[in-house]
Amino acid sequence: MKAFKSLSLLGSTGSIGKNVLNVVRSFPDRFRIVGLSAGRNIAELADQVQEFQPECISVADQALASQLITLLPEEYRGKVFWGEEGNQKVATVPAAEMLVSAVVGAVGLLPTLAAIAEGKDIGLANKETLVMAGRLVMQAAREHKVSLLPIDSEHSAIFQALEAGRRDDVGMIILTASGGPFRALDKEGLRRVTPDQALAHPNWDMGRKISIDSATMMNKGLEVIEACWLFDVPVEKIRVVVHPESIVHSLVEYIDGSVMAQLGIPDMRIPIAYALSYPERIPLNLSRLSLSECGKLSFEKPDYDRFPALGLAFRVMEEGGVKPAVLNAANEIAVAAFLDEQIGFTDITAIVASTLDCFAPGDDLDLDAILAADRKAREIAEKEVAQRQLA
Repeated sequence: MKAFKSLSLLGSTGSIGKNVLNVVRSFPDRFRIVGLSAGRNIAELADQVQEFQPECISVADQALASQLITLLPEEYRGKVFWGEEGNQKVATVPAAEMLVSAVVGAVGLLPTLAAIAEGKDIGLANKETLVMAGRLVMQAAREHKVSLLPIDSEHSAIFQALEAGRRDDVGMIILTASGGPFRALDKEGLRRVTPDQALAHPNWDMGRKISIDSATMMNKGLEVIEACWLFDVPVEKIRVVVHPESIVHSLVEYIDGSVMAQLGIPDMRIPIAYALSYPERIPLNLSRLSLSECGKLSFEKPDYDRFPALGLAFRVMEEGGVKPAVLNAANEIAVAAFLDEQIGFTDITAIVASTLDCFAPGDDLDLDAILAADRKAREIAEKEVAQRQLA
């Protein structure tokens, strides 16, 4: 019987992806990489391919695939793919037992569904998959009897805290939020925020898009939606609390008043390793949490007035239908425009809210409806960007 678990990895050159590879690198007798997918960073991907020798590789487009082939040994010709088809090939490599989805954005949905259909377990760091199509994804996971294991630090914390009791006895799920770099900034200050300022997260080393989402607190809103589907709880049973130290990663309150929390240093290798090795735990050579050195741990209510993105997430879960997919699509467009300095920081959430107003609430939906709403929302949000474009 083989001693390793074989993995396909989407988003291998991003922040989460590189941490996944760090864990794999530390446990070569436990894990093997059989598929790698990245976007446009072909130089780093080429190094990863040389090190991990996957069976299947994908990049963003055909031109990049041609460039990548020139950086690899001859044996990789025929193993390099691109685009949506390439991501799905990596996700469904026959040798892979688990897909780790570490891409950012809507691009993660279809390959995740393809992997589930092939009976592969999922290590999920791509929250947009459940934001867009949570009901469909969780239904598919049940039908194909696959495990969907969370990699986000907050959802991993909840997953672990839920092992302390019965699901029927859960009273409330409490997601912690760092509050980002602008927790104490007033509205006028928020309007003047620059991309460089928003990218400077105080606790976590994250990619560009996620860093902006953290600054607007949209990231926490997306996590609220993800938690509803992942743990099968109504949005009324989810609460957010700002915890600037990022030591308590999330909590579960049971109906008897007991509250279970998962604590640890802010290092993504911890939830990654737990998802990859579950139900075991593997020893990580990381700094240990010292409560005496941490000192005071503080908690406060989120400010929905200064950070309205969080309220939008609760709203779309109440309204249902394609609304969560619209929220995500509009946010992706607005964040990209902010990073390109086309719009201001507070325009991000305003554009999302305006785009949401163009769609009706609903209940039943299928994949085609979700993808159509995603496309339409992006078109509307792009027009909003053009109208608000900075001089």
